[in-house]
This record gives sequence, structure tokens and C-alpha cells, in this order.
Amino acid sequence: MSSGFSTWLGVDRRILALAIARMADAMGNSFLVIVLPLYVASDVVKGQMFGLPPSLVSGVVLALFGIASSIAQPFAGRLSDRVGRRKAFVLGGLLVFAVANLAFVGATQYWELFLLRIVQGVAAAFTITASIALVNEGSRPENRGGHMGVYNSFRLVGFGSGPLVASILVEMGPFHVAGGTISGFEATFGIAALAAVVSVGLVMLLVEDPEETAPAPRKLSLQVWDRDDGGLDPIFSLGIATLIMAACIALLSAIEPEVNHRLDQGPILFSVEFVALIAALAVVQPIVGRASDRLGRHPFIVFGLIGLVPTTVLQGFVTAPWEMISLRTLQGFAGAMVFAPALALAGDYTRKGQSGTQLSVLTVAFGLGIAVGQLLAGFFVQYGFAVPFAVGGFCALGAAGLVATQVRDREGRAARPTGT
Repeated sequence: MSSGFSTWLGVDRRILALAIARMADAMGNSFLVIVLPLYVASDVVKGQMFGLPPSLVSGVVLALFGIASSIAQPFAGRLSDRVGRRKAFVLGGLLVFAVANLAFVGATQYWELFLLRIVQGVAAAFTITASIALVNEGSRPENRGGHMGVYNSFRLVGFGSGPLVASILVEMGPFHVAGGTISGFEATFGIAALAAVVSVGLVMLLVEDPEETAPAPRKLSLQVWDRDDGGLDPIFSLGIATLIMAACIALLSAIEPEVNHRLDQGPILFSVEFVALIAALAVVQPIVGRASDRLGRHPFIVFGLIGLVPTTVLQGFVTAPWEMISLRTLQGFAGAMVFAPALALAGDYTRKGQSGTQLSVLTVAFGLGIAVGQLLAGFFVQYGFAVPFAVGGFCALGAAGLVATQVRDREGRAARPTGT
């Protein structure tokens, strides 16, 4: 499918360029994961908290992005399939994201934070679905796992480096620039906006729609049940597994104050713990993705979900930062075994011209899983620090059983023709 296009590092040029652009965008977005809970707890934000405890307000602020994105992604994916042009959707989403990032500078009321997170989520829906469709359509069955791994790794490098930069900016602020004073929060929001603008430039210059991409047929397919086997549809099952995986890795982000208090640490150490998982995901995913191209995707997904059980549950019992860092790294290894192979296997099952619609099941599941994890942590932590992690581990065990019984590798790993 990608013949006629040069490759860099063994990867189609378009996919690698898109991955680099998403890396810059993800770095700016991940600033907010660390900064927004601190911003909510600061004196800058005022207004009615609607009777919610601060930890739950932080969870809601973070989760609204995933909720809005999850609702919008099926529509965005379907629209990009019908139009048959992905690049325009990527660019439009990035531009809106840049404006929303900068608008946080003037947001001082809780309702303004809620609104901006919703706008960001909708913008991200267009970028995410079009990007993953471009990767899928620029791949063949024999290299799809590797391409998905590389794309996710670059994105995660950006997502993982952002918290470290953001925490340093917040702690070092305020900054004196051109005779004025900029707070650490304002500097972070400004750089996040700049990262999205850089991504726009990279996509404009280096990414093109595949020549063979055409508007999809009017009848687009999303289903819960597999009409042939009588069980759950494999793409839907992979979506459930992806949701639970994402929820497990997101439990930590909404309870930063509680984690810092328990481990007697500051924002920088929390950022290291957060980044440890992202770094493990980024390093391992290309390796696992390429291995799944040769050995099959299904075993990696099942064993990865099983590995999430102990690595999630034990985080609720740590008493030192190094213990949390170690467990988050191991959790990242387990998550990598799920993430790229699940996307590649779903890509194997997609129908021609429907990548945006059908793969939106997994991209929706990931964003919704992040939101679910943040909400679960914000709610259950009041009953005990270990409770949200125990809930996440139990769900991961159920997901392993689901994939083991409802999903199998696509024979020949070839995409199904339209209408089958």
C-alpha cells in the first residue's frame, strides 16, 4: 500500500512524519495532565466547586477531555471516511487545540476549565481518528504491528516528556520576560499551544493522504456482535480491552496530591513516576508490534492484560517513590503488549475505506478509559489509597478473559473486503 513512498528507518515516510507531528502535539497536551490538578488547587482558579471535593474536581477536569473526545470520535471517524481525506481533519483538530491550550491562560473559573477541556476533546477527536486511519491505510498486514508501534512510541515520547518539562516550569516560575512577569502556569499553557502549532507545520509539510484513499461507501459498519461466530465482535472486544488498559494506566494522574502526600514527594518525583510508564510503553511498543507481525497479535494482548493485574494492584501498597517508579515501569511493559497489537489486530479486521469509523472503536476506548481511570481514582481514593488500584486490577483480569474467549488472530491478517 505504501509502495512508491520512501521509508525512513524502515517505516513509511508519511507514517514517521505523522508520528513526529503527533509527538510534538502530545507533549503539549501532556503538560496539562500534570499542571491542571495543581492549577485547580491553586489560588488562581476561583468559583463554585459544585459541592465536589478538590480531588474529584481535578478528576472531572481531566476526564472531560476523554469523555468529549470519546463522544466525538465515532462521528469524526465516519466523516473522514466519507470525505476520504484525512490530512484536513488532522490539521483542523490541531489548530483548534492550539487555540484552546492558549485560552487556559485566561481561565480563572471552574466552568471555564470544564468548557476548554470539552473543546480540546472534540478537537482531538478529529486529529486522533484521522491520524490512526492514515497509519492503518499506509500499512500492510505484514508490517501493521510495527507501524502502529512506531506511531504510538513517538506519540508517547512527546506525552512522556511533557510532564517533566511542565513540572519544572511550574516550580521555577514566575518568569520575567520583556519587562513583564509570566507565571509557571502561563508559561506551560503557552508552550503547549506552541507545540500544537509546530505539529500543524509538520503535518502540512510532510504528510499526504494516500493516493488510493477514496470516500467510503455510504453504509459504514460498527457492530457489537459477530454475526458469523455468535460472540462479541472482535473489534468491539479489543475496544473493551483497550478501555480497561487505559483506565489502569490513568489511575495515578487524578490523585497527584494524595500520591505526593503518601510518598512524601513533590511534583518532579510524581512526574518521574508518571513518565516511567510512558517511557516503557514507548521503548517496548515497536518491538512488540514487530513481533506480533511475525508471531500473531492475540497472545501478546492476553498476556499483557494478565500482566496489568499485579502491576496495577501493587501500586496501592507502595510506600516509597522508587517502588512506584518500578511498578509503573512494569505496568508500561504490560500495557505495551496490549496497545500496539490490539490496534494492529483491529486494523487487520477493518473493511476497506472504513478505517476511520472502525478504528475509532479503539481510539474512543482509549480516551474513555483514561477518563474512567481518572474518575475512578478521584472517587475511590476517599475509601483508601489502595482501593482504586484494586478495582483496576480486577477489571484487567476480566479483560484478559474477554480477549482470550472472544478474539482470535485474523487468518492471513488481511483486511475484509467491503460489505462482508
